Amino acid sequence: MDMSVFDLFKIGIGPSSSHTVGPMVAARRFLLDNAPLDNVAEVKAELYGSLALTGIGHATDKAVLLGLMGETPQDVSPTQVDAQLAAAEAAGQLALLGKHAVPFKRATHLIFHMAESLPDHPNGMRFTLTRKDGGSVSKVYYSVGGGFIREEGEAAAAVASVAVPYPFGTMDELLAHGVRSGLTIPQMLRANECARIGDEELNAGLDKIWRVMRDCIAHGLETPGQLPGGLNVKRRAARLWTQAQGSAGSPNSLPHDALHQVSLYAMAVNEENAAGGRVVTAPTNGAAGIIPAVLRYYAEDCKPSDPATGVRNFMLTAAAIGMLCKRNASISGAEIGCQGEVGVACAMAAAGLVAALGGSNGQIENAAEIGIEHHLGMTCDPIGGLVQIPCIERNGMGAVKAITAASLALKGDGTHFVSLDEVIETMRQTGADMQAKYKETSLGGLAIHVITVNHAAC
Repeated sequence: MDMSVFDLFKIGIGPSSSHTVGPMVAARRFLLDNAPLDNVAEVKAELYGSLALTGIGHATDKAVLLGLMGETPQDVSPTQVDAQLAAAEAAGQLALLGKHAVPFKRATHLIFHMAESLPDHPNGMRFTLTRKDGGSVSKVYYSVGGGFIREEGEAAAAVASVAVPYPFGTMDELLAHGVRSGLTIPQMLRANECARIGDEELNAGLDKIWRVMRDCIAHGLETPGQLPGGLNVKRRAARLWTQAQGSAGSPNSLPHDALHQVSLYAMAVNEENAAGGRVVTAPTNGAAGIIPAVLRYYAEDCKPSDPATGVRNFMLTAAAIGMLCKRNASISGAEIGCQGEVGVACAMAAAGLVAALGGSNGQIENAAEIGIEHHLGMTCDPIGGLVQIPCIERNGMGAVKAITAASLALKGDGTHFVSLDEVIETMRQTGADMQAKYKETSLGGLAIHVITVNHAAC
């Protein structure tokens, strides 16, 4: 499998990996692939399908402009985005890759095709570059979930692959490697990663991802206010966190308060995501809170003797599950609904927690299967096209379900009725059968049944 842990965990900004991160990457790549740009007269971007229908709420318009300006999701400053775009709007031009100025007006150069989709994926976009001599070039890209992009026709091209010691395309294959080698899933994933990079570099990269996740939780737990977008959704994590800290150890505290805190960790991350803050795609932005929340639960509440090693094993194992889901189904809400985002993140977190706690390969597989199985059929129906309702609370619930799945798996011996491979295939088929209005279009479900409600109290 030609994927790395750092493909599943990418540092970026909110609110969406498929609608923000992917389009930003695609816009920048289009210009880089068509350099030099000194004789460019005009650049046009066209958005289709889900990108058009929920693009404004998901900041796709901002992302495309930032990508054309040369910004990357990992390096752009979230606090400077609005000022950058306002300056470009006032000037009536974009500096392509930060250097080559061309006239730009949203009304004519950024087109939303609300009633049209491109054939290969619901998240399609076309960029067209016209040169001063009249020549032009046009390319289509698809944002296929989790910040991954694919150029039209790219799937048919041969992809260079690094030879790894434990190649796998299914969980059955990975488990078989484990039986033959006597290694755990995180040990095998580490060996695969070290075919690409050194052990120290791998550890440093994993530690950096965890540091950004921790910082995101911390910032979300101390930041009150209102989320952007027009629904007037108030941030709740900070207030609820303060209340939770005040009641800790009091006569009114309850045994499940620890799980309440886990849900707040997840909600804090997704409030940061909804505000366009710095987050780690894990494996998507819409589900970015689940893995950090369960990781913090592991590091703080499970009291591990070697937390650094446990966190790394967690992330390597979680990545293995994410790779399988992306390869054999999808992690795109626009393709298979929220089962592919929150459901997959829950499975990744459950498997990662079992690995960090020393569970067997069979128990890891069992935990991941439970995590997905109980999200099958979950729709992606964001109200107002914003990654807020029900997305933020879904992450809190998904984190708690991940811990429950891990607990169930650890209390068993790894044998169970439905395999992970079977439930991933079920998720794929369920997504294929799901009506398009339930797949990140905001044309069905909660998005149309409560949109007229006054959201000021949410």
